Parts: sequence; structure tokens; C-alpha cells
Amino acid sequence: MTAAAGGTPAPASYAVVIPSVGRPTLQWLLDTLSAQDVDAAHPGPLEVVVVDDRPGDVAPLTPAVPETVAWSVRTVRGHGRGPAAARNRGWRAARRSGAEWIAFLDDDVELPAGWARALAEDLAACGPRVGATQGRIDVPLPGTRRPTDWERNTASLERADWATADMAYRVATLEAVDGFDERFPRAYREDADLALRVRRAGWELVRGQRRITHPVRPADDLVSLRVQAGNADDALMRRLHGPDWRTAAQAPPGGFRWHVATVAALGTAAAGAGTALAAAAAGRRGAVRPALTAAAAGAAAWGWLTGRFLLLRTAPGPRPGDDGFLPELSRMARTSAAIPPAAVRHRVSGWWRHRRTGPWPVPVRAVLFDRDGTLVHDVPYNGDPELVALVPGAREAVAAARAAGCRVGVVSNQSGIGRGLLTRAQVDAVNARVAELLGPFDTWQVCPHAPEDRCACRKPAPGMVRAAAAELGVDPAECVLIGDIGADVEAARAAGARSVLVPTPVTRPEEVAAAPEVAATLTEAVAAALGGPAPGAHGAAAPGLEVPAPAGRG
Repeated sequence: MTAAAGGTPAPASYAVVIPSVGRPTLQWLLDTLSAQDVDAAHPGPLEVVVVDDRPGDVAPLTPAVPETVAWSVRTVRGHGRGPAAARNRGWRAARRSGAEWIAFLDDDVELPAGWARALAEDLAACGPRVGATQGRIDVPLPGTRRPTDWERNTASLERADWATADMAYRVATLEAVDGFDERFPRAYREDADLALRVRRAGWELVRGQRRITHPVRPADDLVSLRVQAGNADDALMRRLHGPDWRTAAQAPPGGFRWHVATVAALGTAAAGAGTALAAAAAGRRGAVRPALTAAAAGAAAWGWLTGRFLLLRTAPGPRPGDDGFLPELSRMARTSAAIPPAAVRHRVSGWWRHRRTGPWPVPVRAVLFDRDGTLVHDVPYNGDPELVALVPGAREAVAAARAAGCRVGVVSNQSGIGRGLLTRAQVDAVNARVAELLGPFDTWQVCPHAPEDRCACRKPAPGMVRAAAAELGVDPAECVLIGDIGADVEAARAAGARSVLVPTPVTRPEEVAAAPEVAATLTEAVAAALGGPAPGAHGAAAPGLEVPAPAGRG
């Protein structure tokens, strides 16, 4: 916090980050933000960054704000990689505004009058070691009947700790822990994981006095079944934070043990029935009765456990005669039988997937390079090996990556093949010359398509980055792509890899502004990839609406 005229401390500055999957409620959120009463002592945001987290090649979101407000909206792409990655994308873009804090909001909340003033007061109350302040969440529920299971699920946000529906983090705090762990693909445990890492880094987390409204979103009959995918995230939390993670994260105890018992009972019933059938078919009549007894015991246990679960879910809900009682009872009956197997399946899947997972951020195991303009001087549609000339520092940069134990590879758009200007043999000959000058690469990924082919491999699409990671036996998150234009940066983002931009005269200013890390030279880029942020990592923000999606070179 800086000092204003007269020695009065200036209010803390902040930017707002909103991940969105295109819900129509986004515009209403922005409308309620635009309507806030702000003044010099209780300012509005420096800017609002909306992260368009819809997957695929879609038309960009174009939310609007009145011209009377002092801040603007920027839209950046999130590529459908989930809220953790989207929030990282947003705060790293927003920090170029110079904001001290990032206020994260969900795209389906509403801001009551006075929210901005209360936020300013909450931020002012934060001491130097406070890393985050949480808003208070109000979930409106029906006043004429008891809430449904889904309504109660949403209302649990009122008691949740560190929910990012309204959570303001200090930028320095986010930088210290490298933001959200992007291995959490859902809006479920990523906020608790971040809170634990922030606390362990020595920061405090506090509750503020500001309030938001979080309406209950419409949901279909199987929503409670789908949310069981969060059990995989619980497996990741246990892997990262130990068996007592719920206590540390102030998370309520779950019912997973009951689900395991239910699945075990079902398995006993199925095994007993199968054994009885096999014994009968084999003529072993003496083995049939014990097997049927085991099957009956398992079925009875399964029926009791499922009935118990159904009762626990329906007891707080609508009563007979209430509007919606019968549809709710039908939903609960169907999903209560299906949830235990789904929960166990997702937990086992998560345990297996994350059995070797280590702390965030993940170490870099592979450095991928763009070819033209990055490793070698760009000669348009070059098919002549004699014209290959290394950029300054290329040999040292590649050698440094190898010396650090990283695999190295090249990902290159070569649309000259698709346009009929080059043959694949000519491209391969040029690549062979590059390898002769720089040493062998562990993977070469070449896109031969023209832009109008709309393939999945041509940068800024993620196909080549993912293919390189697969060939090298690493996760895309363990890769860094170094290139000279925005298409390289977007391809890395879409694949879940890091990127470092090394601008050249052909790099557009908005591409530099949008890049999360920028280095002046190739050697600096490799140093940043291996050891920390690059010099000049935070470029100047591009004003207005920004949806960087440059057409790749080549």
C-alpha cells in the first residue's frame, strides 16, 4: 500500500479475475460490479480479466461494461483446462496492471450494493503477512419448502473455507507459491490446496466482511452423480498433503468409507450369486447353499446401506405434498444407488493417476523449441539446408537444456508443405541441418498443414506439444515451449505446458503483452525455463478486449 497526498495511506489496488465457461450470468455479474459505489477511498478494480475457459475454437466472449466506469474488461483464452488453470491465466495477465491484489469471482455470483466498498475495507485491514481475504457467501434458498439435495450442496458454500467464489489473494502470495495447482481439473479442491500451500509458506488467510450472493444454478437429475468425480481430487489432496489433509484444510469429513462398505456388500452379493451359478452348473450341489447365503447377506447389507444413504439425503429435503417432492425422491433413489460405485471408481482412478505426483509446481523435464525465428533465422518456406543460420545463443541454449537433464525437441509449423511450396523431404533436410549444428533432438514435431485445413496440430493448437510430450514420456505440464510469436505461447497454454516468448521484429506488441513470460534472448529463456521467471516476464497490458489467437508462422 502506497501513501497518498497528505500522508494518508492509499487504498490497496486490485484487479478482478473471472473464469467463465460462457454462462449468461457472467454479464449480470459484470452489471452488478459496474453498479458499485466507488470513490477515491474505496476504488473499483484497475481492470477486469475474464478468462474464457470454453474448450475448442469458439467465438470469444464479449462481455460489456458501461463507458462510465473507470475500468475495462479484457478477455483471454483459457482453453478449457479447468478453473485452476483459468485462474492462473487470469491473475498472471492481470498483474501487468500493477494491482497489489487479485479478487477472484465466479461467473455465477452477484455483487450486492456496497461490495466494492467492503472489499476496500477488507484489504485495508490486511496486515503485511495476510496473503488472502475471503468474502462471505449468501445462497438464497426457497422459503416455501425444504431445499433439495442440489440446493443444500450449493448452500454448503456458506460454510466453506477459502472458496474462490469471492477470494482476494495478494499478488506476491500467488507468485510465492506459483498460483493454483493446475492438476486439479475441477472447481472442487483447488482452493483448499492453494490455501494449505499459502499457509505453509508463512502467510495468513482471513475472513473479510464483504458479502456476495451465489444463486443455485439449474441442474439436471444426475448432477449429484457427476460431482463424484471430485473423489479423484481427494486422492490428489491425500497424496500432496497426507492423510490428515481434511483437518489441515478445515474440510468436513466425507462419507467415503460408507461408499466402500456399500460397494463391498454389492461385490459380495455378486460374487456369491456367481459362485452359486457356477457350482450348480458343475453339479456341486453342496456348494450352492453357502454361496446363496453369502449372496443374500451381501444383498441385504447393500440394501441396508443404500437405504441408509437414501434416508440421509431425503430427510432434510422436501416433504410429501411439497412442490417438487416426487421428482426429488426419484432423483435421490436413482442416484443413491449409483453414487457409491462411482465414488469408489473415481477415488481409485485418482489414486492410480497421482500415485507418483509430487509438489506443485512440477519440475521441467523437457524444453521444446520453435524452429524458425527461434533456433534459426526465419527464411520463409525454406527448403535449402545451406540457408540455415543459427540465431545468437542457440547452441548455448540447447546445450544448457541438455546439461540440466532435460529432453529437447522442436515443434514447427511448416505450412509450405500444405501449400505446395515445399516437400516433406526438403523440410526434413533443413531439420537435419539444424540437428547437425545443434546436436540431435529427442523429438521433432512438424505440422505440414495449411491454415485453412484447421488441423489439431498447427500452432496455436496444442497437438504438436502434446505429441512431443507423449513421445518423450513426460506430462505436458513438465514441458516448456520457447518461441517467438503468440502462436507458440497459445499452443503451450492449450496443451497445459509453460511457455517463454523471445520477441523478434515480427513479434506483435500485443503478443508480448499477453505472454506470461518474456525473455530478451534465447539463453535467458532457457535459464527462465529451468530456474525461474524470465527477465521482463510481466509486459505492459494491452488495453481493451484481448483475445490473442495469432495465426502461426509457416
